[in-house]
Amino acid sequence: MNQYPPLKSLVFLDAAMRHNSFSLAAEELCVTPGAVGQQIQKLEEWLGIALFTRQTRQVLATAEGLAYWRRVQPALAQIADASREVKRRRSNSVSLSMPPSFAGKWLPRRLAGFVTRYPDVELHISASTALVNFERDAIDLTIRYFQDGDPNLDATLLYPYEGRVYCRPDYAAALALEQADDLRRATLLDTATLPYWHQWLRRFSQLDDRQIAAIPCIHFDQGLIAIEAAKQGQGVVMASPFLIEEELAQGLLIEPFGHCLQLPTGYYVVHHRKLALHPAARALKDWLIAEARGAQS
Repeated sequence: MNQYPPLKSLVFLDAAMRHNSFSLAAEELCVTPGAVGQQIQKLEEWLGIALFTRQTRQVLATAEGLAYWRRVQPALAQIADASREVKRRRSNSVSLSMPPSFAGKWLPRRLAGFVTRYPDVELHISASTALVNFERDAIDLTIRYFQDGDPNLDATLLYPYEGRVYCRPDYAAALALEQADDLRRATLLDTATLPYWHQWLRRFSQLDDRQIAAIPCIHFDQGLIAIEAAKQGQGVVMASPFLIEEELAQGLLIEPFGHCLQLPTGYYVVHHRKLALHPAARALKDWLIAEARGAQS
């Protein structure tokens, strides 16, 4: 008897166990649920145990199945990591994930500089707020807004968080926005990822909690949309200066106050500490750091 189980079936087992579903495993593997079931059955016959119990519209892992998967899953992860690393070293492509606001406001004005300097690098950009799992996702680098401290991540600060207030010039004039207390007459444009209006107002205005809570506020799930709303005269937005460069240069937005909320968070370029960067990814990381530091000098 061959000492190795059907190796293809192990891939199907891993997906089915992680999702606890043949249907979701099938979606991940781009096959039919029936194909997943066939591979699981093939492995069950080889092992001589039931890995799942089948119920109407549902499958449940057996205790033996779970125990077996937990033993083999680390080996599958090692195979995937080793294979991905070999491919990355031979590839001149690099994948970068970043928040939509960063991708929409900061990157376009600078991207041509990277392409000109590294014309042979194939760049793949994903605009997403989802956290990246470097051991599973095909992402080399990510730009993440957080407070560094994860020992598994290599994180280099690009921009510290600076919460400044911006609005259209005519909006500021119409509401006579001259000091922080005047924001009681405004509409606050808030974002789910950076909800710091209350902290800003408590620090820089004389308004109490009741007065702050009475200020109209529109909530957005992305900073990019909040900035666009400010450009349309819908209210005042809080953002970091590097996201407002173009609007300030064109006079579309102004900063009516000089107050800046600084927090121990920031935008970092991040990769897994134990996964070596291939040359294209290293070039992109170095370029991102140089661009950010050049903008701040």
